[in-house]
Amino acid sequence: MSIKPTTTDLQWTDVDQRAVDTARVLAADAVQKVGNGHPGTAMSLAPAAYTLFQKVMRHDPADAEWTGRDRFVLSAGHSSLTLYIQLYLAGYGLELDDLKAFRTWGSKTPGHPEYGHTTGVETTTGPLGQGVANAVGMAMAARYERGLFDPEAAPGTSPFDHMVWAVAGDGCLQEGISAEASSLAGHQKLGNLVLLWDDNHISIEGDTETAVSEDTIKRYEAYGWHVQRVDQLPSGDLDPAGLYAALQAAKAETGRPSFIAARSIIAWPAPNAQNTEAAHGSALGDDEVAATKRVLGFDPEQTFEVSDEVIGHTREALDRGREARAEWDKSFAAWRTANPERAASFDRIAAGELPEGWEEKLPVFEPGKGLATRAASGKVLQALGEIVPELWGGSADLAGSNNTTIDKTSSFLPAGNPLPEADPYGRTIHFGIREHAMAAAMNGIALHGNTRIYGGTFLVFSDYMRNAVRLSALMHLPVTYVWTHDSIGLGEDGPTHQPVEHLASLRAIPGLNVVRPADANETAIAWREILRRYTKVFGKGTPHGLALTRQGVPTYEANEDAAKGGYVLFEAEGGEPQVLLIATGSEVHVAVEAREQLQAAGVPTRVVSMPSVEWFEEQDQGYKDSVLPPSVKARVAVEAGIGLTWYRYVGDAGRIVSLEHFGASADAKVLFREFGFTPEHVAAAARESLEAAAR
Repeated sequence: MSIKPTTTDLQWTDVDQRAVDTARVLAADAVQKVGNGHPGTAMSLAPAAYTLFQKVMRHDPADAEWTGRDRFVLSAGHSSLTLYIQLYLAGYGLELDDLKAFRTWGSKTPGHPEYGHTTGVETTTGPLGQGVANAVGMAMAARYERGLFDPEAAPGTSPFDHMVWAVAGDGCLQEGISAEASSLAGHQKLGNLVLLWDDNHISIEGDTETAVSEDTIKRYEAYGWHVQRVDQLPSGDLDPAGLYAALQAAKAETGRPSFIAARSIIAWPAPNAQNTEAAHGSALGDDEVAATKRVLGFDPEQTFEVSDEVIGHTREALDRGREARAEWDKSFAAWRTANPERAASFDRIAAGELPEGWEEKLPVFEPGKGLATRAASGKVLQALGEIVPELWGGSADLAGSNNTTIDKTSSFLPAGNPLPEADPYGRTIHFGIREHAMAAAMNGIALHGNTRIYGGTFLVFSDYMRNAVRLSALMHLPVTYVWTHDSIGLGEDGPTHQPVEHLASLRAIPGLNVVRPADANETAIAWREILRRYTKVFGKGTPHGLALTRQGVPTYEANEDAAKGGYVLFEAEGGEPQVLLIATGSEVHVAVEAREQLQAAGVPTRVVSMPSVEWFEEQDQGYKDSVLPPSVKARVAVEAGIGLTWYRYVGDAGRIVSLEHFGASADAKVLFREFGFTPEHVAAAARESLEAAAR
């Protein structure tokens, strides 16, 4: 560990200090006005946030989407005012009235930062630790992007070189996801990543001695990070000169991610509230706010006081941003001239377009042959890999089972890794056994832009990922989760590995599309539809979860209507359908065999394959009625999981063949037989439904 440097070239004036103190009183006033929020961290972190936004980061407040910008992630999202106030001061579009409307209906300043809602907010944070993993993903994406467009450039000379800056608190570092992500970042030697730890020793229950006694700095040293400690000034405040020197030293360290521990006092310099747990998540109170203003030399009778001198000074960030952007534009123009083919590729990828002819590369599978949908997915990925260079991804140490290896000869690993396939710009990511961090890092990769990301594990382990998956949906991010071993069909591994409630639970997440293809051809069509739906525009992107089989399933003729989420796979023969069999995934072939039995008994039966309920619900009512005619009341839904999804489709007379309990350890065929996923049982359920419909 290195101690705070004693020399610095920081230019720090009285106006800079006044701007920092202004940020403090704005935080206190904003929380006091609404009556709730988190003032303490925003007050103590003001020197660090100001130094980053005004002295260190490369950014242009006039263009928050500039490709060449540094990224900033506030993992400690409860301290949203830390970010909002700097966005206001720098000129991102927030104004004083927005700070006055903090945490109120319709404001641009919600309680936690929300991506797509407030200009300058790079990711939605709040669940602690997610931002740390988002930042790791952004740093990974920056390296892969450089590999796509400018791999030969010397370090620090490419227009695609930029930094990722993140701020985390004690809570972020206690959550396990940050440990997973930090371990991954150290292994990947992400020298473009800097994490500033607000080491204030306070959490909601008081002093962190109640819960933590580890040496966090040594933990990060063990992860392989470059570590520094910045001490306080004698007054107790953060030291801007020390922070600046540490941030510059971190930026200069290109071979490792950097960790900066900044010892702070929460709510400094509030005379009575500083260093108390109350200052973490409660308004300070009118008297304490007034006392704080007196300490800082502000008028206690005024609220939201910002001098013209301060705002004029901080809005110079617009001029610096314009200059930085102009300098970058020259570098980018020179790169375009020297690399016309790569420039064309950049334009295509930045526009969210796919290469010409990509759909012709998708495999079409021969009907009749049995193939696991996980295996079909792997073949699709390898085919796409040949023509879609921006598509990359991997698995949480389950690549051989998930079939997520897009290129066996190219692994995303840093220089110096001993594996023969190691390549800093490699195609296949080895996330390690870190499902939660993988999902959140994928969010960061999607947020960074200019690549398309997927990641795999077993469906049952989506539980580990759920918070990050929920945030994918909340942010409308086009990430793709590849969840294999999707039912009791995985067999002998038993109930710990057999998902039962997971499909219904994931379908309950608003904005997440779950796709469970019936066979190899549906799998190829699903991948095509997912790629077609990709967009980086907020509000239009959608995360997808592919639920894929371990076991082989029969292959049917490809039907383009699979992209509509539900379609008629086999039509009734001998008249209008009397009963509808609705199924997904590996249970579709069971429904098909049940249909054969019912048809043989003179019951015209339609089989509907419904790989994606969400896609089906997007269709117009006419199409949905053509697939599921309202006049046909006899219906059976078949899925090897709990039946919650299917009640709205089967109606009062319908039946559901589902699994309302945990599985067991046995061969998949045995389990399907013992738990009723057989053609005979489905046909019997259809007869029951017919009788009920006739009453």
